[in-house]
Amino acid sequence: MKKILLVAITICSFGALFAQTPPAKNNDVSFGETKHNFGKIKQSIPASYTFTLKNNGSKPLIIEQATAGCGCTTPEYSKSPVLKGKSSPIKVTYNAANVGPFTKTVTVKFLNVAEPTVLTIEGEVLKGDAPPPAPVKKG
Repeated sequence: MKKILLVAITICSFGALFAQTPPAKNNDVSFGETKHNFGKIKQSIPASYTFTLKNNGSKPLIIEQATAGCGCTTPEYSKSPVLKGKSSPIKVTYNAANVGPFTKTVTVKFLNVAEPTVLTIEGEVLKGDAPPPAPVKKG
C-alpha cells in the first residue's frame, strides 16, 4: 500500500514538474483596428499603414511572427516584448505594383497566445500617375 502511494506521489510530482503555463487569452491582445482601406492609390508607389496593438495581459507579450499572405506585402514589427499595458506598432506596406483592387492579410502570431490575429489591408491601385476619376455630377 505504501509503495502504491509512493508511486502515485512520484507520478503527480513529475506531472507538475513538466506542466506548462497555460497560454494567454486572446483578450490579452487588442488592436485599435484590424482592417484598413487605403482607398485609391497610385501604381508603383508603396502604401503603408501602422496598426497598433496593446498588451492587456499581466505578462510581457512577444510577437512570435507576422507573416504576409504574399510577397507584395511587408510587415514590420518590434522584436522586443510589449510590456503590460503598453502598445506597439505593426507597420504593413503594400508595394502597389499591380493595377486593380486588392485585399491582403498579415497573420500575427504571439508567443503563448492560442489564436493569431489577422490584419487586413485593402484598396484599389490606379494605373501610373492617373488621377482618381472625377465624381459624376447629376443634373
